[in-house]
Amino acid sequence: MNKNRPPASATSRRTVLAATAGGLAAAGLAAPAAADSAGRPGKPVREPFGRLADGTRVDRWTLANGGTRLRVLSYGGIVQSLEVPDRRGRYANVSLGFDNLDDYAALSPYFGALIGRYGNRIDGGRFVLDGRTHQLPLNDGDHSLHGGDKGFDKRVWDVEPFTSAAGVGLTLRYVSGDGEMGYPGALTTRVDYTLTAAGDWRIDYAATTSAPTVVNLTSHVYFNLAGEGGGDVYGHELRIAASRYTPVNAGLIPTGELAPVARTPFDFRRAKAVGADLRDDHRQLLYGKGIDHNLVLDKGITRAPERVATVREPSSGRTMSIATTEPGLQFYSGNFLDGSFAGTSGRVYRQGDGFCLETQHFPDSPNQPSFPSTVLRPGDTYRSTTVHSFGTH
Repeated sequence: MNKNRPPASATSRRTVLAATAGGLAAAGLAAPAAADSAGRPGKPVREPFGRLADGTRVDRWTLANGGTRLRVLSYGGIVQSLEVPDRRGRYANVSLGFDNLDDYAALSPYFGALIGRYGNRIDGGRFVLDGRTHQLPLNDGDHSLHGGDKGFDKRVWDVEPFTSAAGVGLTLRYVSGDGEMGYPGALTTRVDYTLTAAGDWRIDYAATTSAPTVVNLTSHVYFNLAGEGGGDVYGHELRIAASRYTPVNAGLIPTGELAPVARTPFDFRRAKAVGADLRDDHRQLLYGKGIDHNLVLDKGITRAPERVATVREPSSGRTMSIATTEPGLQFYSGNFLDGSFAGTSGRVYRQGDGFCLETQHFPDSPNQPSFPSTVLRPGDTYRSTTVHSFGTH
C-alpha cells in the first residue's frame, strides 16, 4: 500500500454512491442514506434492542452520513455494526458483533464497546494515588482489565441524538459513582459519536471527577474490512507510525521498557500484512498468542488528532485510517477468538477473524511513573479524540 495515499475524499465517496445506488437497490443491498434531498444528514433513528435480566431497556440507534452507516447500542455504547462500501460500491458491515442483547451480556469479548474507567490492564488490580492504595476487581487472571468485571462496556448509557455543522451523531453520558469498581471519585463521562459528511466516524471523549482518579477511555471495535464473518484478517495491510512498543511479561503487563520495533514483529512503520510475522519465534508473541501490544506513537500526545495508522484490505479495496490525540495504540490481532460463538453473519469467529486498534494511554500507567500520566484531578477535564476515515483504493 502507498502509505502516503489518503483515503478517498468525500467527493469521490459521493460519486461512488450515486453511481452504484441503482445497482445496489436492484441487488437488494440498499446503501445507507447519506443525506436527504437538501444535502442534510438523515436524523438518528432509535429502536428497541432488548432488555437486560433486570428489565432495563436497551435501544439501538442508527446513524447515516457520507455513505457510512453506524448502529450503536445504549448498552456499553457498543458499535453493533459499521457499514462502508468496497471499491465497487458494495456495502458490508466491517465490525464484529452479535445480533442480540443476550450474547452481548453473556459472551462478548468487548465487541464494539466503550471501555472505562481504564482501558487495558492494571497490574494486580492495584495502584497508589496520593499515598492511598486502591484495589480493583481481578477479572483477567491476577490483573484488572478494561475497568473491571462491570466496566463501562456493561453499563447502560444515556443517549441523546444531535445534528450539527460537524455531522450527525449521538451524545452518550454515564456517571460512574465514587468507588465503582474500586476507582476513586465520581466520574462524569461524555462521549460523542459523530458521522461527518465525508463518512468519517469521530469519537470525542470528555470526563470530570470529584476526586483524584485515573482515566483511560477507548473504543474496542473489532474490524474486518473484508466484511464481518469474512475470514481472517491476516492479509490486511497495516501501517502504524510507531518506532517503539511496550514489551510485556507473561501476564501481559508492561515491563516499563520502551523498546525499538526494528527487527521485531511489531514493526509496522512500512505497510505489511497483519499476518506477516505472527508465526515468528519471538517471546512476546508467545505471551500474547500473537500481537496484543501497545505501540508507542511517534507523535506523542497532541491537541488535535493526527494520523497514526492506515489499513487496506486488498480484495475489497476498503481502507481505513486512524487519527488520534492519544500517545499509544493497542494493536490486538484477535488471538483469543476461539470459535466458541457466532456473530451477526451467523458465521463462527475464529482466531484472527478481527483486529483492534485501540487508541489509548499506555497499559498499567498508574504503576509506571515513566509512562504518560493518566491521573485526572478535580477541576481538570479529560479529553481525547479519535477519528476513523474510510475509503477505497
